[in-house]
Amino acid sequence: MVAHSTKGQLLVATPPLADPNFDRTVIYVLEHTPQGALGLVVNRPTGEDRVDGLDEWCELLSGPPLVFSGGPVEHDALIGLAWSDATPGADTWSPVADGIGTVDLRVEPNEVAPVLPKVRLFRGYSGWSAGQLDDELDAGAWMVFPAVVDDVFTCDPDDLWRTVLRRQGGRVAWIANAPDDLSAN
Repeated sequence: MVAHSTKGQLLVATPPLADPNFDRTVIYVLEHTPQGALGLVVNRPTGEDRVDGLDEWCELLSGPPLVFSGGPVEHDALIGLAWSDATPGADTWSPVADGIGTVDLRVEPNEVAPVLPKVRLFRGYSGWSAGQLDDELDAGAWMVFPAVVDDVFTCDPDDLWRTVLRRQGGRVAWIANAPDDLSAN
């Protein structure tokens, strides 16, 4: 049972998370229900700047204008995430929170909304089966923080993990300075 849904929030990996797929990752949670959870790693850009057949979407990519690795599940799956202050079309948009939603990449961007100021494409996603994310949260593998639109579409994804932690203040902010290898401390 989901005690508290993390939908629309950030999961920040605690150092060191044993799974190398998630070490120092920041995940934006798209869905979290009793059936499972789904999110996107928002701080792992790939070197890919184009996706065949999605030229119009690629032209709108927020900086850095690259496709991101959303997680270790289904690398062939493409997920579009956007922010808009307009009300996007219901058939082409699935709202998550605070103007952020997933978009239907089968349509042209202007069919989703007249203007999409922030767009990101992800290959793959992060997924958890029923109760799995809740167990990881209980074990302390993730910290949960409110998401800010600029986190999800950051221009500096390499420093996002530290940025989110520093913003929390207090002892949590200290974690941002943890070395990559804790035995070196």
